[in-house]
Amino acid sequence: MRVGAHVSIAGGVDNAVENELDVGGNCGQIFTHSPQVWQDPNVGDDEAAAFREGTDEHLDSPWVIHSSYLVNLCTPKDDLREKSVDSMQKEVDAAAKLDIEYVNVHLGAHTGAGVQQGLDNAVSALDELDIPDGVTVLVESDAGSGTKLGGDFEHLAYVLEESAHDLGVCVDTAHAFAAGYDLSTPEAVAETLAEFDDVVGFEHLHCVHLNDSKHDCGTNKDEHAHIGEGLIGEEGMDAFVNHDAITDVPLVLETPHEDGRGFAWNIEKVRELRNN
Repeated sequence: MRVGAHVSIAGGVDNAVENELDVGGNCGQIFTHSPQVWQDPNVGDDEAAAFREGTDEHLDSPWVIHSSYLVNLCTPKDDLREKSVDSMQKEVDAAAKLDIEYVNVHLGAHTGAGVQQGLDNAVSALDELDIPDGVTVLVESDAGSGTKLGGDFEHLAYVLEESAHDLGVCVDTAHAFAAGYDLSTPEAVAETLAEFDDVVGFEHLHCVHLNDSKHDCGTNKDEHAHIGEGLIGEEGMDAFVNHDAITDVPLVLETPHEDGRGFAWNIEKVRELRNN
């Protein structure tokens, strides 16, 4: 079972390996820099080598780089589009340097341009990227608030179909739930995953952000909860992690640090659910 968490690279990206081991993960996710600012990845050759060696020795695959929160592929604004494409190019190049398989990105918001134009903007922005061999860009499902796109599985399917690149998908369980895809019962999990397979296809699902939700299904509110303790709940999480389509998909947690519990508690919880 491949399960891990989004861990810090403070002090050097190679520290992410030890940070992942400390929480009991065997795969994981990182930011290459603060996600709240426009900043280039700053990965030295020595720390990149130490990261690769540490990963090979101690962890399973994969690692995922999560792109900056400022990236907006759907934007109609030329300056923001240029910054977003430039940022993504630097992320995929950093992934190649680190032997990281995936770069994860939200589609962003169309900010009034309309859904179709926003999706077309995202496709054309992604198609500007020169993605190195061995790196795949994953489009993440969204909670769908405001003019943000990616909340509907159809949005993800359109971008995958229209892009010149061989893209993949990362489903965030809290986002999908907030966007209206019920995951709170075994029956709901089966129905939602069947719809995903019909619209997008399981063959495109490369990663799951496994998070419970503090808000109800269809609220479009994105706030993560401990595994089994949110409104998806233990029954839904149990059904999800034990679904045949999810068995071999890497699970990356972005659960909160609160109530005296963090990633280690949540990772252990996932392993307990899988073993039931």
